[in-house]
Amino acid sequence: MSDPLVFDSRYSWARLAVTLAIATIGNVGMWSVVVIMPAVQAEFDVSRADVSLPYTLTMLGFALGNLLIGRAVDRFGITWALVGAALVTGLGYTAAAFSPSLAVLSAVHFIIGLGTAASFGPLIADISLWFHRRRGIAVAVAASGNYLSGAIWPMLLAGVLAEHGWRAVCLVLALAVSALVVPLAVLLRPRVPDLSMAASAAAADRARAGVGFSPRALTWMLAAAGVGCCVAMAMPQVHIVALCVDMGFGPAVGAEMLSLMLMGGVLSRLVSGMIADRLGGVRTLLIGSVLQMLALGLYLRAGDLVSLYLVSLIFGLAQGGIVPAYALIVREYMPAREAGARVGFVIMATILGMALGGWMSGWIHDVTGAYQLAFVNGIVWNAFNIAVVLTILWRSLPHLRRDPAST
Repeated sequence: MSDPLVFDSRYSWARLAVTLAIATIGNVGMWSVVVIMPAVQAEFDVSRADVSLPYTLTMLGFALGNLLIGRAVDRFGITWALVGAALVTGLGYTAAAFSPSLAVLSAVHFIIGLGTAASFGPLIADISLWFHRRRGIAVAVAASGNYLSGAIWPMLLAGVLAEHGWRAVCLVLALAVSALVVPLAVLLRPRVPDLSMAASAAAADRARAGVGFSPRALTWMLAAAGVGCCVAMAMPQVHIVALCVDMGFGPAVGAEMLSLMLMGGVLSRLVSGMIADRLGGVRTLLIGSVLQMLALGLYLRAGDLVSLYLVSLIFGLAQGGIVPAYALIVREYMPAREAGARVGFVIMATILGMALGGWMSGWIHDVTGAYQLAFVNGIVWNAFNIAVVLTILWRSLPHLRRDPAST
């Protein structure tokens, strides 16, 4: 790395490969609770809304962690954040394995979510600093680790769950996360040179000059849009296993369906990254938001196993590029030295949307006895998201016409 301008260098791509590996391992905290939800409900004999609380607390911890760890990464770098987070996650899973009640399990999952956060927003913000022309695909690859985690881990853990129960799943994850993430994190110790940071900041300043919103206003608008899209996104992602149980297909089929959905999301994120390198983050976000709402509508007509598999794949293909687009917009219009904090704040909002949507869908199920109105609720929130994105796009259009990939 003798050249002080390290954007899109050979090292950048090598760093991206390590980042993807860490994200695939570290993001398991988001998905393990979805897999064990039916077993936990059966053991503690609670309602669907109550058993959604561990997921909600996981997402609240995940949201706060994206903000706090993102700020720490801006100052101290990504390595120490990842090491500390992996150890915290391992301790959290150990405590979860011995939880005597749902209340304790929920509280412990807040800690698991806090540690898991280092492998999402902060990691995405870090890798975005190493790319310029190919930032869209780089961010998409890094963000795909989250979906790869959700596609791979449920399948790996299904056997452990069936043979040894959900507590054994927690113990396996306590060991795996700590043992795998720490050595990989050490490989990310180099920091972006000052000259490269200055060049990135100058590009963001030029882009922001062509948009009518202040950084603060744009950040809050992105956060509002993130809540809307992720309340909608949470319905299938959080409750697909429980939906399959309700329909008599069993949790193993639900886990397969979740994996199929998330593999579709991986492909969607990669394609969206390439689109973003040509069209910019705002337009890419709008495309993903519209496709997600259309896919949610298809769930209302899915009544058998084949149609559920098909719609779940379509949903994954539709919405995978949404969350990475938020990080891209932040990097297009915000100072590089604030990347961790601002990406963390917007990602925090999306995760709060996931937490709210996960709980809300469970509550609607308990009140109505089905998930139909929960899907309708998601569509309404998705429409709000689209309205916000259209407002941002309208103000951004003159700038995007001049230079759609200015940063």
